[in-house]
Amino acid sequence: MIKKFLQKVFKKREKAAIAINKADSGFPSAAKKISAKQLKINKNLISQAALKTCDGLQKAGFEAYIVGGAVRDLMLNYQPKDFDIATNATPEQVNKIFRRSRMIGRRFRLVHVMWGNETIEVSTFRGHHQSDGDAQVNDSGRILRDNIFGNIEEDAVRRDFTINAMYYDPVSDTVLDFHNGAADIKAKLLRMIGDPKTRYKEDPVRMLRAVRLSAKLGLKIEAKTQAPILALADLLQDVPPSRLFDEMLKLFLSGHAIESINILRAQNLHHGLLPLLDVVLEQPLGEKFVMLALKNTDDRINQDKSSNPSFLFAALLWHEVLSAWQTYKNDNPPIPALYMAMDEVIGLQAAKLAIHNRFVSTMKEIWSMQPRFEQRAGKRPFGLLAHPRYRAAYDFILLRCESGELPTEVGEWWTTFADANTETRAAMLLPDTNPKKRRKRRHKKPATARETSTDA
Repeated sequence: MIKKFLQKVFKKREKAAIAINKADSGFPSAAKKISAKQLKINKNLISQAALKTCDGLQKAGFEAYIVGGAVRDLMLNYQPKDFDIATNATPEQVNKIFRRSRMIGRRFRLVHVMWGNETIEVSTFRGHHQSDGDAQVNDSGRILRDNIFGNIEEDAVRRDFTINAMYYDPVSDTVLDFHNGAADIKAKLLRMIGDPKTRYKEDPVRMLRAVRLSAKLGLKIEAKTQAPILALADLLQDVPPSRLFDEMLKLFLSGHAIESINILRAQNLHHGLLPLLDVVLEQPLGEKFVMLALKNTDDRINQDKSSNPSFLFAALLWHEVLSAWQTYKNDNPPIPALYMAMDEVIGLQAAKLAIHNRFVSTMKEIWSMQPRFEQRAGKRPFGLLAHPRYRAAYDFILLRCESGELPTEVGEWWTTFADANTETRAAMLLPDTNPKKRRKRRHKKPATARETSTDA
């Protein structure tokens, strides 16, 4: 009896705390309804897959909105890369409506709806994670699992920044703005919904997201939103490495990597994200090399060209590989020493930033090919040109030359050699000063007794 009584008391207190938290977060009683025309949303920038998903959900009797970054980008006249849909339908209901769909996730249950080659992510409106249900929070306040469903008002409170809490209904062509996100976009302000300190504890990755959005969209981080970041930066160590890598990849491939690095340093968030990167950035040669690599990536993305994450991370960690290589060469031959250095650097970063294995293998190929560019005699240059990773390794050595790490003559030689005809290439080869390996003479095996008798 006493146990049941205490459970009731604590439950009442918990519900009261939730109500207070909602009040403190500025829980909206109603959203501003703004016409898409007023916000200058170009419907031609919206994918047909997103429109069909919204239409399918609404025809089934559910609410459905394009939400988050896609709405923000549409208002800024950018082509959104991804379209997320928010609805009051449960994942199971969404899964039943669309034949080509699948439920994913444990931390946040979602549904992926497939239309040809395009995938639309559909989430159910979230309620407060402190409500009864399938939710879990660790000691630091980070949300480990959150499958508490609610209504659209509660979902808007759960969004991170005001500019990401707008809901666009393509059928009525209107936007629901719960936290003055449209006004903040106009003012170029990045503002957290609710208490920033609490929200960062719930999900420390929001600190990195603030940096990325600030750099990408040219927004100023609001003073209250920025204030807790320095004190809470260590919470990033509690984030799973794979999730941290995904967020860093978005940051570096945003087309504004240089601005992102500068803001990371200003907010003191760069420590530990890429082990020893701080040391690299404090060295004139290392910093120049990294900044050239970031500029190269930004230029390619802004020109709508592809960018290889393997190349970028190989550049970011190269000077750590160089440093370790010098140490291992004291007791080992150069090439085995290089492989030891690569393994050490990859191992150091793995605990903090889990770079996907498919990227790691390419990074190692780019690094291992660098000494081969110094071999410009005999048949070696021809073999290097035929290597499947030659182009990436060649671009890498051009960066090394541009940064002053290698003489520019090395890069110029390879540029000319690659474009030359066979005769010109042969004339360009340097004298082969390496000692020639003596061919081992093959000794004939003595005939066995049986062979001798057969021959006779």
